[in-house]
Amino acid sequence: MKRTAILYTLLAILSAAATAAEPAAEKKDPADQAWKKMFNGKDLESWTVTQFGGEGEVEVKEGVIVMGMGEPMTGITWKGSALPKTNYELVVEARRTDGHDFFATTTFPIGEEHASFVTGGWAGTVVGISSVNFYDASENPTTTFKDFKDNQWYTIRIRVSDARLECWIDDEQMVNLERKEHKFSTRIEVELSKPMGISSYMTSSEIRAIKLRNLRPAEIEAAAQSKE
Repeated sequence: MKRTAILYTLLAILSAAATAAEPAAEKKDPADQAWKKMFNGKDLESWTVTQFGGEGEVEVKEGVIVMGMGEPMTGITWKGSALPKTNYELVVEARRTDGHDFFATTTFPIGEEHASFVTGGWAGTVVGISSVNFYDASENPTTTFKDFKDNQWYTIRIRVSDARLECWIDDEQMVNLERKEHKFSTRIEVELSKPMGISSYMTSSEIRAIKLRNLRPAEIEAAAQSKE
């Protein structure tokens, strides 16, 4: 009987300790800083097919958004709830299935402005922001180059903080630009992608994940202290 009483006492103590730890865990990882899926894997739901004119067919098939080749462009535009304008991170997982130009150029808010992270533009290799101080991704401080392979999945990551704009493809940082004294804008071709959209140019492509989260205070501070 004594052993049974001791066992119940220990179980009660462990249960109380676990319950007491739960609020602390929630406080450490606030809900608004957790990743939120922006694509449910079943249908477009909060997205609409962008009416560029000449766009290819867009459908959700086997948990993937399939964007057919447009003449010249195909895309989707966010029509859901309000988006953050700063201190957030956006991730898109996409691949090019055919064609030789950009396949998942992502337009996003940056403060009161908008910009696009170009992935494989200008015949397939240019990466950068369109536009910075009215200069395209092919001719501004963010311009770089990357060879993309058909049917290979890439993780495209965009981080907008008060101080900086940073972008990665997989684990490779492609953009690290201080926001101060720069003006951001979009090319007229993707105006219909605002406030957030993903588009392709003369390519067919697929998207399997889109997610967004708010930055943690420590990440915002780290970006402010970072150097290009």
